[in-house]
Amino acid sequence: MTTVEEAVSAIREGGLAVIPTDTVYGLVCTPYREEPVRRLSEVKRREPGQPIAIVAASVDWLLECVPELRGRAATLARLLLPGPYTLVLPNPARRFPWLAGAHQGTIGVRVPELDGPGGSVLEHVGAVAATSANLHDGLDPVRVEDVPEEIRAHAAVIDGGALPGTPSTVVDLTGAEPRILREGAVAPEEALARLETALAVRAGE
Repeated sequence: MTTVEEAVSAIREGGLAVIPTDTVYGLVCTPYREEPVRRLSEVKRREPGQPIAIVAASVDWLLECVPELRGRAATLARLLLPGPYTLVLPNPARRFPWLAGAHQGTIGVRVPELDGPGGSVLEHVGAVAATSANLHDGLDPVRVEDVPEEIRAHAAVIDGGALPGTPSTVVDLTGAEPRILREGAVAPEEALARLETALAVRAGE
């Protein structure tokens, strides 16, 4: 196992790390360069065209990464984040194209409510490209022992104990109406109700 400092160094140097999040263990790397992201997909055995989310330490940091997130998209992001959501947002400038894969023009983002060593890593690096630390289509790891050896052998691994185990709820905010793409830690009805309330308030402003 490694320390927060060792994981931060690995990420900054273009390597991989396994960190505890607010949902499951995540396999992460720097989002700012294509080669580490490509390596992440190879280690996970996933197709390079599949999108990977950017996970930021705060909403403000997220908006620095993707400054075009203004107006409605920024309002909805601030309503749901930080929290156990992955939001699919418009990316008109096509930033981080190596994260979008085949879905150019959109970007998946997360800002978790995260304490402990995972939160410390994020605070130091600001943002990471992240996916669950499992092999493609494998079970989501809730303990560090659940992370496949094939992944642990290529990453700095932080043990954060047992995690909740339910992945984030994925919400598509690119269309006229929000859509739930994956049920997760927040029930779809609750997520949509919060968004509907926010949109109604904004419409009345």
